[in-house]
Amino acid sequence: MDRVRSVLAVCTAAVLAVPGITALSSAARAADADLARNGGFESGLDGWTCTAGAVVDSPVRSGGSALRATPADSDNARCAQTVTVRPDSQYTLAGYVRGAYAYLGASGTGTTDVSAWTPSAPDWQRLATTFRTGPSTTEVTLYTHGWYGTGAYYADDLSLTGPGVDAGQPPAAPAGLTVGTVTSTGVDLSWPAVPGATGYAVYRDGAKVRTVTGTSATVGGLSPSTAYSFQVAAVNTAGESARSAAVTATTTAAPGGGDPVELPAHALVGYLHASFANGSGYTRMADVPDSWDVIDLAFGEPTSTTSGDIRFDRCPAAECPGVETDAEFKAAIEAKQAAGKKVLISIGGQNGQVQLTTTAARDTFVSSVSHIIDTYGLDGLDIDFEGHSLALDADDTDFKNPKTPVIVNLISALKTLKAEYGDDFVLTMAPETFFVQLGHQYYGTGPWGGQDPRAGAYLPVIHALRDDLSLLHVQDYNSGPIMGLDNQYHSMGGADFHIAMTDMLLTGFPVAGNAADVFPPLRPDQVAIGMPASTNAGNGHVPTSEVDKALDCLTKKTDCGSYATHGTWPDLRGLMTWSINWDRFGGWEFSKNFDAYFG
Repeated sequence: MDRVRSVLAVCTAAVLAVPGITALSSAARAADADLARNGGFESGLDGWTCTAGAVVDSPVRSGGSALRATPADSDNARCAQTVTVRPDSQYTLAGYVRGAYAYLGASGTGTTDVSAWTPSAPDWQRLATTFRTGPSTTEVTLYTHGWYGTGAYYADDLSLTGPGVDAGQPPAAPAGLTVGTVTSTGVDLSWPAVPGATGYAVYRDGAKVRTVTGTSATVGGLSPSTAYSFQVAAVNTAGESARSAAVTATTTAAPGGGDPVELPAHALVGYLHASFANGSGYTRMADVPDSWDVIDLAFGEPTSTTSGDIRFDRCPAAECPGVETDAEFKAAIEAKQAAGKKVLISIGGQNGQVQLTTTAARDTFVSSVSHIIDTYGLDGLDIDFEGHSLALDADDTDFKNPKTPVIVNLISALKTLKAEYGDDFVLTMAPETFFVQLGHQYYGTGPWGGQDPRAGAYLPVIHALRDDLSLLHVQDYNSGPIMGLDNQYHSMGGADFHIAMTDMLLTGFPVAGNAADVFPPLRPDQVAIGMPASTNAGNGHVPTSEVDKALDCLTKKTDCGSYATHGTWPDLRGLMTWSINWDRFGGWEFSKNFDAYFG
């Protein structure tokens, strides 16, 4: 390898010594520009899509920031961006790297794709390569990456120098915006195509809520019986047009004519360890502070995985010293309800795998859950299916029309329970991110098979019940990195993760990366953020200062850090935590902070 490089170096030197080649004309130099966006990473990862990258302030070659990316056994930590170029033109790609194996390259050139690399760079080392675009090439992808299973690499001051492209003018404003189907939670919009537009921005009451590439959009997450104003703007590389004339639409009443379940404007949801003991200690129902608006009894569990027969067995005195009698427990529930609180039975949990594989199991689920609700006079049901309770069959690829039995039967069972108990029935769900937000990248086994069939498996359940759902509080804990709407991976440990994950629920997101197959947003009053109450409660705990940052960003659009949300949601319902017991163990820090924030 070294010998080849030395030969190339000699040849290169000889070529550069030729007088006719060494100097570019002043006219050519004047036409060149640096087309790479944010090549010094001074604006975070803006413009870049990275699988395992982050911006650091040391070491840097210049400025105050550089890229640090760490490969894994199955990931080379690639960061890339797509750049608009001129056809049949010469470009130079250059940048500085250090650390372990580091590559810098360009693909999609229309001629020969190129790269430069180094196996090791203890200090900043310049990499450079050149290419010529093909006769019809208008975009190339710049990238940097490391090598599988090696150490971290750093990159800074990346540039693509060559002829720039005239951005032209933004397109004209769309005309003819019309309202189509209107439901209690969504409005369909359509408009004629605008010449020169590559996409469209949709505005609701003056705020941008969606961007689409086609000439129609559904704006979801709306409140029933509410008037909204909509506009649309056309977009291309030169910018955004003026907005269209506004149209208005009023959503229909909620299904059944009833109002959504009455909850406080900002609610605190917590799980009460009612059937088991752990290191957090037992908490009597009567001792739960008034801070808690929704109390989920953890847990109702099945007699077997596929029976559908759910039982709620209260913690025995031998395991839970101080446990109250059934009569005292029921009286405490009634007292909470008299104070305006909601008490639910939560089904599942970490150990309660529930698979409704047959209609018989479905019917047993309905009757057994009804028995628990009636026995204790509860307000509703929380679905906390984890592990292998939900998975999609290989041919089940459309979240809007599921056909996997465990999915279809669960939807049917929950609709039956809602119909049985009426509009006041509280229905909540607490899925893990793997079953919801991961669906943005992966859904079921995937088009070629081999993916985890549980990926995104909650999406059809949430979608089918969105008009009946009181609250969705995804567990933003015990989670791996998840790609957000900014095409960056977000990890637990700070406000950023909660902001990005919640933004997905309130904005909607393409499923499995398909822009034509979008999971519609939920209403903000249907969404609470799930967090651990303390470091003992689960991985992903954050200090109360980070909780406040997440709430500030989502409800006020302040203190958002590097993530740009797609809206502002002052009606965000609140927070969920695992658990009431762990919060008591931690001196009630979580609930006291909630009370202080929302007053």
